[in-house]
Amino acid sequence: MVHLSLRRAVIGLCAVLLATNVAATGHARQASNAASEVTFAQLIEAVRVRAKAAESTTGMRESFAAFSTAHQLSPASLRYSDFVVIRLLFEATRDAGFWNLHWQITNQPPNSDNIWRQWQGVQKPSPLRPTASAECDELSALYAFLVERAGVKGVGLFWPYANHTVAVWVVRPTDRPVFRVVVPTSQIFLDETDFFDTKKFNPWSQKTIYEYTRRDVPDTFDLPKSLVDYFVRQMDRYAGASDVALQKLRYLREGVFLDAWPPHEAARVAHEWLGHPGFTSPEDAKAVQNFVDDMHSDSQ
Repeated sequence: MVHLSLRRAVIGLCAVLLATNVAATGHARQASNAASEVTFAQLIEAVRVRAKAAESTTGMRESFAAFSTAHQLSPASLRYSDFVVIRLLFEATRDAGFWNLHWQITNQPPNSDNIWRQWQGVQKPSPLRPTASAECDELSALYAFLVERAGVKGVGLFWPYANHTVAVWVVRPTDRPVFRVVVPTSQIFLDETDFFDTKKFNPWSQKTIYEYTRRDVPDTFDLPKSLVDYFVRQMDRYAGASDVALQKLRYLREGVFLDAWPPHEAARVAHEWLGHPGFTSPEDAKAVQNFVDDMHSDSQ
């Protein structure tokens, strides 16, 4: 009986130890998963922080000054912080922008759901490859969704043609009539000289611009931490550059995605711009050098 009792005690102890080990392993796995993921809400907070930092950059200030002059805005009629969010996310999420989205026919609905699904699978983002592929209406929906969640109102979708979609920002200044700004989330039907606020499309040809209020993903939606870190890094590296510099880099990046440019050749072309009269600000020089470095890097 003594031996039997001892045996039962040993078996019981082993069961407890096994259960404890299984629980500890489960907790460790959960902790590991949590450490490798970031929520959508955290991404949006990172965008707000980077937008605030970008307010003082040369490229952002020059772009706002040009925008204000073009629309005859007084300093108090539009919040500069709103413009910064609008422009930052435009350059990040446009086709071949610095978050590495890429236009491709997908036959998906006009929302960003499929982009978020693709992003969930990106564990090792690379400057040489798209992070997600999407059509123009998906890119425009993504942009509008992110802008609204970052705190700026009035962005919706606009169809300049039956088969094409861009975004439009409906601006309501405090001291002049409402106006509409075309946000070309891709360069389809546009030239290299068509920037943010292009006049190539007439946004008033569509009677109503409905603000995009659909919540494509919840605040708790998980993304790979490596991808969000990459997005944050790209904002730090490119957001302060000029419209011209970012446009030129966007075309080179698209060429790499389409295999029209080998990365080393795109880097060579970009390197030749350093010191060019059109790239005189420190932020432009930094952006160009960062692009050169990106083209020589297999992954980040």
